[in-house]
Amino acid sequence: MHTALDTLALIGHTPLVRLKGPSAAAGAEIFAKCEFANPGASVKDRAALSIVEDAEARGLIQPGGTIVEGTAGNTGIGLALVANAKGYRTIIVMPETQSREKMDTLRALGAELVLVPAAPYSNPGHFVHTSRRIAEETPNAIWANQFDNIANRRAHIVGTAAEIWEQMDGRIDGFTCAAGTGGTLAGVGLGLKEKDESVTIALTDPHGAALYDYYAHGELRSEGSSVAEGIGQGRITANLDGAPIDTQFRVSDEEGIVWVRRLLAEEGLCLGLSSGINVAGAVLLARQLGPGSRVATILCDTGFRYLSTLYNPEWLAAKGLAVDSGATSA
Repeated sequence: MHTALDTLALIGHTPLVRLKGPSAAAGAEIFAKCEFANPGASVKDRAALSIVEDAEARGLIQPGGTIVEGTAGNTGIGLALVANAKGYRTIIVMPETQSREKMDTLRALGAELVLVPAAPYSNPGHFVHTSRRIAEETPNAIWANQFDNIANRRAHIVGTAAEIWEQMDGRIDGFTCAAGTGGTLAGVGLGLKEKDESVTIALTDPHGAALYDYYAHGELRSEGSSVAEGIGQGRITANLDGAPIDTQFRVSDEEGIVWVRRLLAEEGLCLGLSSGINVAGAVLLARQLGPGSRVATILCDTGFRYLSTLYNPEWLAAKGLAVDSGATSA
């Protein structure tokens, strides 16, 4: 077994697993990157480490400095852990609509948490703009700026994509995931295309996001809504700029929840809704690519982060979502 030389070396190098149910449903091979195995239990640890190390390399933060970010939670958790390991403070600005578990986790990690009302990006009170202002007003601080800092997607070009390629022995026909910042989708897409231009890269968009129509019709336009946290985007971020998207799918919360429940009941994986939406997209992509195709996706984070929401029957009922569909197929 490989021994990590320090705790930050535990970020990345996550296992890849073949998913039985999705593979059977697609008539193909569906593989998923277990990003919940990162120290902060999400894919966002990769971007957090890359953003901080990039700031250090450019001399933007000094010892004892502060890292400020606006986040739906997981990037904040990753940044808090990286900051603790490197001796920095963390200030996290988060919409007050996010899960209680994420807020409690951030506080437990020692981050200073600033909650703001959920608002559209055009509103100056939006969590991203609020975090930028706090960073500007705080001495020896950096604004992580995960949406438009391309150190985010670089983590996935050199890390996630290279790992998937190696773990699949270079035999991969397609990759898909949803986009929050766009770092994972664009980074893995660019990294895999460097290895093999013929790999199909697909966006899987939740309802309420605008990217599906952008890649399908060239217009940023959203339809419906989603309760998924951390995914869904209404603009082309710097991380998404130039992303090699070949095709796109739109997946409902209901479809995503079917896979969340099946993966838990049949395969023993407790995941968040973004993972269920990604798996639904992977099934659609594999069906499009044809029988026997090999498709990879991302299991973004642990379901233990959503016990008060996704795994709470009262919360589901309040959102108009089936409490237990009893579904066995998708």
